[in-house]
Amino acid sequence: MTVETESLSEAIDRKAIVTGLQVETKEEVFAKLAELLHQQGNVDSVSEFIDAIHEREAQGATGIGGHVAIPHGRSDTVKRNAIAIAILDHEIPWESLDDTGAKVVALFAVGADDEGSQQHLKLLSQFARKLAKDDVTQALLKAQTVDDVVEALNK
Repeated sequence: MTVETESLSEAIDRKAIVTGLQVETKEEVFAKLAELLHQQGNVDSVSEFIDAIHEREAQGATGIGGHVAIPHGRSDTVKRNAIAIAILDHEIPWESLDDTGAKVVALFAVGADDEGSQQHLKLLSQFARKLAKDDVTQALLKAQTVDDVVEALNK
Protein backbone atom coordinates (compact mmCIF):
# COMPACT_ATOMS: atom_id res chain seq x y z
CA MET A 1 0.00 0.00 0.00
CA THR A 2 1.28 3.41 -0.98
CA VAL A 3 1.52 6.11 1.67
CA GLU A 4 -0.63 8.98 0.51
CA THR A 5 0.67 12.51 0.07
CA GLU A 6 -1.96 15.21 0.17
CA SER A 7 -0.46 17.95 -1.93
CA LEU A 8 2.15 18.82 -4.50
CA SER A 9 4.31 20.51 -1.88
CA GLU A 10 4.26 17.34 0.25
CA ALA A 11 5.24 15.19 -2.72
CA ILE A 12 8.28 17.32 -3.57
CA ASP A 13 11.19 16.94 -1.16
CA ARG A 14 13.96 19.52 -1.45
CA LYS A 15 16.41 16.62 -1.16
CA ALA A 16 14.95 15.16 -4.37
CA ILE A 17 15.72 18.26 -6.44
CA VAL A 18 18.94 18.67 -8.36
CA THR A 19 20.03 21.64 -10.46
CA GLY A 20 22.78 22.02 -13.03
CA LEU A 21 22.71 18.27 -13.68
CA GLN A 22 25.23 17.37 -16.37
CA VAL A 23 23.85 14.43 -18.34
CA GLU A 24 23.55 13.43 -21.98
CA THR A 25 20.75 10.87 -21.90
CA LYS A 26 17.37 10.10 -20.38
CA GLU A 27 18.97 7.02 -18.78
CA GLU A 28 21.34 9.20 -16.78
CA VAL A 29 18.47 11.44 -15.64
CA PHE A 30 16.38 8.42 -14.60
CA ALA A 31 19.30 6.92 -12.67
CA LYS A 32 20.01 10.13 -10.78
CA LEU A 33 16.39 10.92 -9.90
CA ALA A 34 15.55 7.31 -8.99
CA GLU A 35 18.53 7.26 -6.65
CA LEU A 36 17.37 10.50 -5.00
CA LEU A 37 13.89 8.99 -4.49
CA HIS A 38 15.49 5.86 -3.04
CA GLN A 39 17.63 7.90 -0.64
CA GLN A 40 14.50 9.64 0.64
CA GLY A 41 12.75 6.33 1.27
CA ASN A 42 10.14 6.75 -1.45
CA VAL A 43 11.37 3.85 -3.57
CA ASP A 44 12.70 0.50 -2.31
CA SER A 45 14.46 -0.68 -5.47
CA VAL A 46 16.12 1.72 -7.91
CA SER A 47 16.38 -0.94 -10.64
CA GLU A 48 12.73 -2.01 -10.36
CA PHE A 49 11.64 1.61 -10.43
CA ILE A 50 13.74 2.34 -13.52
CA ASP A 51 12.19 -0.72 -15.20
CA ALA A 52 8.74 0.76 -14.44
CA ILE A 53 9.81 4.10 -15.96
CA HIS A 54 10.91 2.32 -19.14
CA GLU A 55 7.58 0.50 -19.36
CA ARG A 56 5.82 3.86 -19.28
CA GLU A 57 8.25 5.50 -21.71
CA ALA A 58 7.51 2.71 -24.23
CA GLN A 59 3.85 3.78 -24.25
CA GLY A 60 4.42 7.33 -25.50
CA ALA A 61 6.17 10.67 -25.22
CA THR A 62 6.54 12.17 -21.76
CA GLY A 63 7.92 15.48 -22.99
CA ILE A 64 5.06 17.93 -22.67
CA GLY A 65 6.76 20.67 -24.67
CA GLY A 66 8.54 23.83 -23.72
CA HIS A 67 11.62 21.78 -22.72
CA VAL A 68 9.76 20.06 -19.87
CA ALA A 69 9.34 16.29 -19.41
CA ILE A 70 7.23 14.54 -16.81
CA PRO A 71 8.08 10.83 -16.92
CA HIS A 72 6.78 8.46 -14.30
CA GLY A 73 7.06 4.93 -13.06
CA ARG A 74 4.21 2.99 -11.46
CA SER A 75 5.45 0.11 -9.34
CA ASP A 76 5.09 -1.86 -6.13
CA THR A 77 8.57 -0.66 -5.23
CA VAL A 78 7.15 2.85 -4.68
CA LYS A 79 6.31 3.21 -0.99
CA ARG A 80 5.26 6.85 -1.08
CA ASN A 81 4.17 8.84 -4.12
CA ALA A 82 6.79 11.47 -4.73
CA ILE A 83 8.33 13.74 -7.33
CA ALA A 84 12.02 14.24 -8.07
CA ILE A 85 13.05 17.19 -10.19
CA ALA A 86 16.15 17.77 -12.28
CA ILE A 87 17.13 21.02 -13.92
CA LEU A 88 19.66 20.03 -16.56
CA ASP A 89 22.63 22.22 -17.43
CA HIS A 90 21.70 21.82 -21.10
CA GLU A 91 18.86 20.40 -23.17
CA ILE A 92 18.99 16.68 -23.98
CA PRO A 93 17.04 14.72 -26.59
CA TRP A 94 13.54 13.70 -25.41
CA GLU A 95 10.40 12.67 -27.24
CA SER A 96 7.97 15.54 -26.82
CA LEU A 97 4.76 16.99 -28.12
CA ASP A 98 6.55 19.98 -29.68
CA ASP A 99 9.71 18.15 -30.81
CA THR A 100 11.91 19.96 -28.31
CA GLY A 101 14.30 18.24 -25.94
CA ALA A 102 14.13 18.43 -22.17
CA LYS A 103 15.87 20.74 -19.74
CA VAL A 104 13.42 20.35 -16.84
CA VAL A 105 12.51 16.79 -15.81
CA ALA A 106 9.95 16.04 -13.10
CA LEU A 107 9.92 12.30 -12.37
CA PHE A 108 6.81 10.99 -10.63
CA ALA A 109 7.08 7.87 -8.47
CA VAL A 110 3.66 6.22 -8.34
CA GLY A 111 2.46 3.36 -6.18
CA ALA A 112 0.98 0.42 -8.06
CA ASP A 113 -2.22 0.25 -6.03
CA ASP A 114 -5.41 2.11 -6.96
CA GLU A 115 -4.87 4.65 -4.21
CA GLY A 116 -1.41 5.47 -5.56
CA SER A 117 -2.74 5.86 -9.07
CA GLN A 118 -5.58 8.14 -8.04
CA GLN A 119 -3.22 10.31 -6.04
CA HIS A 120 -0.81 10.42 -8.98
CA LEU A 121 -3.53 11.89 -11.18
CA LYS A 122 -4.24 14.51 -8.54
CA LEU A 123 -0.56 15.46 -8.22
CA LEU A 124 -0.06 15.44 -11.99
CA SER A 125 -3.04 17.77 -12.36
CA GLN A 126 -1.61 20.15 -9.75
CA PHE A 127 1.80 20.07 -11.44
CA ALA A 128 0.28 20.65 -14.91
CA ARG A 129 -1.61 23.70 -13.60
CA LYS A 130 1.71 25.11 -12.34
CA LEU A 131 3.38 24.48 -15.69
CA ALA A 132 0.53 26.13 -17.56
CA LYS A 133 1.82 29.42 -16.19
CA ASP A 134 4.57 30.72 -18.46
CA ASP A 135 6.33 32.47 -15.60
CA VAL A 136 6.62 29.16 -13.69
CA THR A 137 8.06 27.30 -16.66
CA GLN A 138 10.49 30.12 -17.44
CA ALA A 139 11.61 30.27 -13.81
CA LEU A 140 12.21 26.51 -13.78
CA LEU A 141 14.22 26.68 -17.01
CA LYS A 142 16.43 29.35 -15.43
CA ALA A 143 16.66 27.77 -11.95
CA GLN A 144 20.20 27.59 -10.63
CA THR A 145 19.49 26.39 -7.09
CA VAL A 146 17.03 24.22 -5.18
CA ASP A 147 15.59 27.42 -3.72
CA ASP A 148 14.96 28.71 -7.26
CA VAL A 149 13.00 25.53 -8.08
CA VAL A 150 10.92 25.68 -4.90
CA GLU A 151 10.24 29.38 -5.44
CA ALA A 152 9.14 28.73 -9.04
CA LEU A 153 6.72 26.02 -7.96
CA ASN A 154 5.26 28.22 -5.25
CA LYS A 155 4.17 30.85 -7.80
